[in-house]
Amino acid sequence: MNPDDLKYHKEHIWTRISGKKVTIGITDYAQDALGDIVYVDLPEVDTDVEANSEIGEIESTKATSAIVSPITGRVAEVNDDLSESPEVINEDPYGKGWIAVIEVEDVSETDDLMDSTEYTKFIEEEAK
Repeated sequence: MNPDDLKYHKEHIWTRISGKKVTIGITDYAQDALGDIVYVDLPEVDTDVEANSEIGEIESTKATSAIVSPITGRVAEVNDDLSESPEVINEDPYGKGWIAVIEVEDVSETDDLMDSTEYTKFIEEEAK
């Protein structure tokens, strides 16, 4: 369910690390919990972001949820397709439903994130 090549943040954000660029999105677990996503407030390109800070919001038919940056860096790119089709996150959270690319100074910051096994245990514990 949770791809092995990704790292996960406790706020249900996945990260795909490629050199100094880290693509982020919300996990399948998070999109399922939110229900039908109707709007995504994306961060601005070239914005500096801090790890664990809110960088945007996702609105669904059930709730509004913060998008939290799992790392410190600068927003290099956002998925503009989500402005027109936010439901893509529900359909393909680990592919076309990516949210942003953050360029990081210190890639070792991602060492603190969970691997897929740890994340699976984390959501099982949270569900109790």
